[in-house]
Amino acid sequence: MSVNLQKGQKVELRKNNGGTLRKVMVGLGWDEAKPEKKGFFSSLFGSNNLNNDIDCDASAILCVDGKLVNNRDVVFFNNLNHSSRAVKHMGDNLTGAGDGDDEQIFVDLENLPGNYDKIVFVVNIYQARQRNQHFGMIRNAFIRICDAESGKEICKYNLSENYNNMTAMIFGELYRYNSEWKFNAIGQATQDNDISSLAARYN
Repeated sequence: MSVNLQKGQKVELRKNNGGTLRKVMVGLGWDEAKPEKKGFFSSLFGSNNLNNDIDCDASAILCVDGKLVNNRDVVFFNNLNHSSRAVKHMGDNLTGAGDGDDEQIFVDLENLPGNYDKIVFVVNIYQARQRNQHFGMIRNAFIRICDAESGKEICKYNLSENYNNMTAMIFGELYRYNSEWKFNAIGQATQDNDISSLAARYN
């Protein structure tokens, strides 16, 4: 049975039968909030966000001793496969339309090199400042962890706070503790404008 997590809650990742997880799928999702009805003049002279879909980009930051030591350890839409082949991004969803996961990242825990002890999952809005967009325009945001071999969901964290004027989000992290993998539901909103500034938080 899947566990619904609260902000800051940590959970050990194991198969439903208690066995060791070898591979996980991290699914991230969001919906664009329906815009409020605009008056006649607003429709003529509205801001950029009325004319652009909100393009959220999910990324994974692989850390050694809790730190990002090489920019090639950031897996995102321009670097879909980590050099170890243990972390794979399934590609960019440009609009967030539709039900279910909008972007998925697969992690082969069994074959991830032992020096990596944490993987942070973040999402930023593409060109958020240029388009006058922010996470207050997003609803139903979540991150979930599934057993990639069985497809069964292990845990899910629904983000529910007010994120007005925030342009990026640290959703959660997988981390290794005493040779076991755990998940931490973080839900920290930031004003970072791109993956570079998000990744710099872990340097």
